Amino acid sequence: MSYFAYDRMGNAIASPDEVAMRNLLGSLAVQDPEHPDVSLNHESGWSASVFGNGLVVLENVETGEGPWHMSGKSPEEAISLWRLLAAGKFEELKSQPWATGYGDE
Repeated sequence: MSYFAYDRMGNAIASPDEVAMRNLLGSLAVQDPEHPDVSLNHESGWSASVFGNGLVVLENVETGEGPWHMSGKSPEEAISLWRLLAAGKFEELKSQPWATGYGDE
């Protein structure tokens, strides 16, 4: 199964490796209210968006599952979640301590 990322401007990056993922997360260091997040997306419809304040939002637009969120996540924690998503480990990803809703951007 394939996965891809969106940078802050909405450009798609096919199958980003960990270096590319870190660069995406690093781009969040500069605040941009119009483009506040980057995301990793799986072809199954699962998406994990990460915001500069450490908010991570998980949802599946294909199945309507979610949204769920976690706040205050470090880039390392976000990378760990993205690795699960990229590997298609959805049950393990969903078993994390998510709260219901989108949280605060």
